[in-house]
Amino acid sequence: MIAVQLPPEIERRLEELAERTGKPTSFHVEQAVLEHLDELDDINLAEQRLAEIKAGRTRSVSLDSLMAKYGLAD
Repeated sequence: MIAVQLPPEIERRLEELAERTGKPTSFHVEQAVLEHLDELDDINLAEQRLAEIKAGRTRSVSLDSLMAKYGLAD
C-alpha cells in the first residue's frame, strides 16, 4: 500500500468526483495512476525504439509503405 498526501484542492476535487459518481476516491486515484502509468510506458517504449533506430539496431518503416502493405493506401 502507498500513502499519498495531496494538496487540498486536488483532494477536494476527488471528493466531489466521488460524490458525483458514487465511487470512492481511492477508485479514482487508482484509475488516474493506471492511466498515467500507461502513458509513461508508451513514452518509454517510443524512446527505446527511437534510440534503436538511431543506433542502427532497428530499421524504420514509412507510414506510406505500411499502408500500401495492408491495402490502405489511397
